[in-house]
Amino acid sequence: MIAKLEMFIALAREKHFGRAALSLGITQPTLSTGIRQLEEQLGVKLVQRGSRFGGLTPEGQRALVWARQIVGDTRRLRDEMRASREGLAGHLRLAVIPTALTWASTLTARFIERHPRVTFTVLSRASAEILSMLDDLEIDAGISYLDNEPLGRVTTRPLYREAYQLVCRKDHPLAGQKMLDWAELGSLKLCLLTPEMQNRRIINRQFMEAGVAPVSAIESNSTVVLVSNVLTGDWVTILPTDLAKFLAEGKPLSLVPLATDSRAHEVGLIAPWQEPYTPVLQALLDEAKALARPG
Repeated sequence: MIAKLEMFIALAREKHFGRAALSLGITQPTLSTGIRQLEEQLGVKLVQRGSRFGGLTPEGQRALVWARQIVGDTRRLRDEMRASREGLAGHLRLAVIPTALTWASTLTARFIERHPRVTFTVLSRASAEILSMLDDLEIDAGISYLDNEPLGRVTTRPLYREAYQLVCRKDHPLAGQKMLDWAELGSLKLCLLTPEMQNRRIINRQFMEAGVAPVSAIESNSTVVLVSNVLTGDWVTILPTDLAKFLAEGKPLSLVPLATDSRAHEVGLIAPWQEPYTPVLQALLDEAKALARPG
C-alpha cells in the first residue's frame, strides 16, 4: 500500500505517467498497474484517464491529502526507529531560495560537524517551488522568506533579515558611495533575478514605492550570471548583503548599501508542521535556531 501511495503522489506531482515512472525509477506499466491496484483497494476511481493523464477525480484529490500524510508518517516512523537503533543518521533534502544559498552552506556544514552520519542534498529553487516540494514530500525542509507571502501550515525558524547592496564595478560612477536610495537607481543598466523569484518581487515593490520603474534588460534565475554580467561592463545588480559579499570577494567589484526600511524581510528554515519531528529534522531545526542572527 505504501509503495502504491508513493506512486500516486508522484503521478499527482508530475501530471504525466511517463515522468512519474521515471522519477520513481520504475517502468510506466508498473506505475499504471500500481495505480489501478490502489483504486481497486480503495474502491474508487482516483485518476481521470484518456490517451494521457487527465487529472485527479474529486476522490483522488481527497485521497492525495491522506496519501501525503500516510507516506510522510511512514517515513518519519522509519527515521525514528533508525535513530533509536543507530543514533542520528540519515539523509536530509533541502531546497533553498538562490539568495540564501550561502546560509544553507553554513547551516549544513555546522550540522554535519555535529552529526557526521547525516548527509544532505541542497537544491536551489524559487520560494513557490519550495512550498510545492514540501507538500509533495520531495524535500524535508527549505530556506525561504517567512513574512512576505503566505506559507501555509509549516514550522519556521528565523535565520536573518535581508538587507540589500548595489553590486557594481569598482570603476562605476556609484562605486564608493556610502549609501543609495532606491530612487537613485531608476536610470541604471540593471540585471536582476527573474520575476518568479520572490526576491525580485520584493525588489520591484521597493522600486514602486520609490516612484521609479526601472527596466531590467538582463534577467536570470542564477545570481552567478548576474554578477558575471556586472563584471563585463557598466551593468549593476542588487543582491542581499551576505550573498553580495560572497560573490564579490576577490573581484574588482564595489558594494554600496541600499536604504532599508523597517520592513526588511525575514528569511529562515521552514519544515512541514508535524508532531513529533524525527530526531534528524528536530536537530536541524535546533541548529537553525542556534545559527540565527540576532535581530
